[in-house]
Amino acid sequence: MKVLIADDDRDLCKLLSTVLRSQGHEVVFAFDAAQALSVAKNTTPDVIVLDINMPGGTGVGALEKLKINMKTSMIPVLVITASANVKHSATVKQIGAAEFMQKPLDVEAFCEALHRITGLPTMDTAAQA
Repeated sequence: MKVLIADDDRDLCKLLSTVLRSQGHEVVFAFDAAQALSVAKNTTPDVIVLDINMPGGTGVGALEKLKINMKTSMIPVLVITASANVKHSATVKQIGAAEFMQKPLDVEAFCEALHRITGLPTMDTAAQA
């Protein structure tokens, strides 16, 4: 399974990449909103993890563009954010996000969310240590 992680927090990208790759999944990255759109169109991932607050545009704007593009509209998107704005959850779900999570991410809950939306296997908590 190919996972696009679109987040400017490189430490979080490294953590999530390590977790996902340990399960045999391919991981590609984008570090700003414009790059996220380009990578999604060019690599057609099976799922996208999309941060709301990134350089180069917002994750909400990127999500809107992903959902209106024929090539990317059916890709499930898990939106993540460190923002305290409680309206984000309703907004991104209305646009078409499959899941919404607050940072800091609980890795086990993150993996469970991916499992719900894609069928990715859940993580063994011992493998996270």
